Amino acid sequence: MSVLRDKIRAATSRSKTERPVSAVVADLNPVLRGWAACFRNGDSGRKFNAVDGYVHERLAIFASRKHRLRGRNWATRFTYGWITRLGVYRLTGNMYRATAHDSR
Repeated sequence: MSVLRDKIRAATSRSKTERPVSAVVADLNPVLRGWAACFRNGDSGRKFNAVDGYVHERLAIFASRKHRLRGRNWATRFTYGWITRLGVYRLTGNMYRATAHDSR
């Protein structure tokens, strides 16, 4: 998970605030989709929820820096509705549970 967090942090770094938020989302979505495809089997719901929260936080802080908004009240300015409108790929809800018995 640390590799994924590093990729998210690099895509939303302070040096990239000249890019539009939609371009940053376009860079993040393939990374999130690939990670979800790799780890969707099994019990990864808590980790997926943590990654979704981290993506929300990093994008909100990125947008705050981009528009020069002060303070850490990004959660009230940039809600999950904002994330949905941007088209960010959500990991939560993209899991497959393995069956408890052997299929013969």
